[in-house]
Amino acid sequence: MIFDYPTLKLIWWLLVGVLLVGFAIMDGHDMGVGTLLPFVGRNDEERRVVINTVGPHWDGNQVWFITGGGAIFAAWPIVYATAFSGFYWAMLAVLWALFFRPVGFDYRSKIHNATWRSTWDWGLFIGGAVPPLIFGVAFGNLLQGVPFHFDDSLVPYYTGSFWGLLNPFALLAGVVSTAMITFHGAIYLAHRTEGDIQRRAVTAALIFGALMLLGFSAAGVWLAKGGFGYAITSVIDPAALPNPLSKTVAQQPGAWLTNYATAPLTMIVPALAYLGGIAALALVATRRTLAAFVASSFAIVGVIGTAGVSMFPFVMPSSTMPDASLTVWDAVSSQRTLGIMFWATLIFMPIIVLYTSWAYKVMAGKVTTAYIRENEHSAY
Repeated sequence: MIFDYPTLKLIWWLLVGVLLVGFAIMDGHDMGVGTLLPFVGRNDEERRVVINTVGPHWDGNQVWFITGGGAIFAAWPIVYATAFSGFYWAMLAVLWALFFRPVGFDYRSKIHNATWRSTWDWGLFIGGAVPPLIFGVAFGNLLQGVPFHFDDSLVPYYTGSFWGLLNPFALLAGVVSTAMITFHGAIYLAHRTEGDIQRRAVTAALIFGALMLLGFSAAGVWLAKGGFGYAITSVIDPAALPNPLSKTVAQQPGAWLTNYATAPLTMIVPALAYLGGIAALALVATRRTLAAFVASSFAIVGVIGTAGVSMFPFVMPSSTMPDASLTVWDAVSSQRTLGIMFWATLIFMPIIVLYTSWAYKVMAGKVTTAYIRENEHSAY
């Protein structure tokens, strides 16, 4: 094995983060476009333009979502089991919302009926808006701590409720997530369209970009002042076999800022959220849409990366039994599993990136109402 166990644990913390960011950037702009669909398209033809900006790519981009879930299952099995028992109804809501996407994209324009098409337009809105909202709420709860504990056999027990997940800070995190994804989607839509649709997309980008930055700032102040944070208070052996109950953890207000004090270079991550967001706003306002899309991608790296860096080494802290909190060191698979998965990722990740890049290059260019008229029966 080329890497030792502690190094593999760190590598997989980074790789899971990369997959989450990849999902937010690639499938995120599809969801953002879906969220804006009923508002930037004022008639059926315009809405078909909007849909066709992402129609050829959305299912390929969803590979990032599937891969991210699979990676968490294989690399952090205890996290997967605990999260899905605690966030069960929330995850089901995500899946139910996602059901609208394949049917909506494929069948929405098959029938020339205004009610049929309008219904699927709102279905695509739900499929675009609900997942980022719930994922943001989930991250908000992770930062506060999730009410769960383990028995002596490491069977997880969630003691909270679905409605308990919808607390004020978590809802703020949901707003940040939704605004971030809608901002990203609006920029992509502005890049692929022209005329009135592009103008509305730019306006949406300016609104949601500002909302993302304001919400991100408010969440940061809340974290610093709101009493959230956890710290390991015992000695950790990074090379030890996984056992979440082998450490002691204390709740410490403001502990999520500790990593920035001990490693000042980590301040680059939240700074990236601001620099990328501000740059994207300035670029999209001047119709430099491709550069704006790159900048908003960096903003997404900054927002998601800030949550990861703040919590490190925690992955899923427990509010009711802090010692049971799951960390990078004690919630992972075996060294052999992590090693095999690392090489599989090293082989297949570049293939996914190259194929996606090729697909976007082949289908680049503006989607216009003239294109929809010329391809009445083949366009989405």
